[in-house]
Formats: sequence, C-alpha cells, structure tokens
Amino acid sequence: QVQLVESGGGLVQPGGSLRLSCAVSGFTLDYYAIGWFRQAPGKEREGVSCISSRDGRTWYTDSVKGRFTISRDNNRNTVYLQMNNLRPEDTAIYYCATPILEYGSSCQRAADFGSWGQGTQVTVSS
Repeated sequence: QVQLVESGGGLVQPGGSLRLSCAVSGFTLDYYAIGWFRQAPGKEREGVSCISSRDGRTWYTDSVKGRFTISRDNNRNTVYLQMNNLRPEDTAIYYCATPILEYGSSCQRAADFGSWGQGTQVTVSS
C-alpha cells in the first residue's frame, strides 16, 4: 500500500526556516519522482518543487527559487523540502505526491499526481 506522510510544518516568523519531510512506504523511492505542492485558503493547489527519480533533476516554481531546496534520501525513503527566508505568502498546507506516470508529468499540474499525503500546515506570521 502506497503511503506518503508529511511532517515538519509549523508556525514560523517571516525570514525563518522550516524543513518538511515526506516519508514514503509501500514502494521503493528510488524509482519515483516526488513533488511538493501547497494550497492556501481559497486558492488552487500549486506545484512548489519536484525531483525526478533517476537523475535527481529539480524544478521550482518561480516564487520559491533561491529560497527552497528539494532533496531526497533514498536510503531513508524520504524527500525533504528545506524552506528558508519564509514569507507570509508561503502560508499554506503543503503536500507531497507521486506522479501517476513520471514520463510526461509536470510539476505544474496537480492532476498528473495520483498518490498524496495528508498535508502539513505551514504558517508564516509575526
């Protein structure tokens, strides 16, 4: 049974940092791409960052480039999202997910992703 579990969210002041974790089970992480998405109240779910399965290529949405870093530890079956210099507009529920089919999938299309975690809340506020 495929399962993804996010953790690491919380309340942080602007300029602060958080590291989110996505622990996966039921499949071998080595062969799967992973995406991080977020959804703020009243907004659509948007892709934040993705990392490919084989060569570790990464993608970031423009608003987080230079501030967020995605990484994977296949031995621990875990993907991380290091978030630095957080801003109030980063406030959202953050989800990790795997694409239904990696080839042809886009980190900008949540519909390409079929297995999701339950999400972790990130709140950036003073």
